[in-house]
Amino acid sequence: MIINVMEQHVLDAYERLKSSVKEFEESPRHRDDVVVLALNRLPPKYVVSNAGKAVTEAALDTPQHRTAIEVQVFEALRQVARVPRNDRPPSES
Repeated sequence: MIINVMEQHVLDAYERLKSSVKEFEESPRHRDDVVVLALNRLPPKYVVSNAGKAVTEAALDTPQHRTAIEVQVFEALRQVARVPRNDRPPSES
């Protein structure tokens, strides 16, 4: 199984920071938009084993990496709050 360890760190940061941007309206689509924007601005950290996951988790659990992740999540929250997508699914034409 291949997983991007960065994804869980971004999701955790989202949960911690979502209330820090008062204009941000939480919804599943907005959450996904924030996570995608942040992940696209951060380096992926793919692993295929539990050992690789443990090493990568330890590396990402440093103040420097936590800050980098939180900055990207915060910026994504602000961007989605400024220009949110409509929560209705697009109509089929």
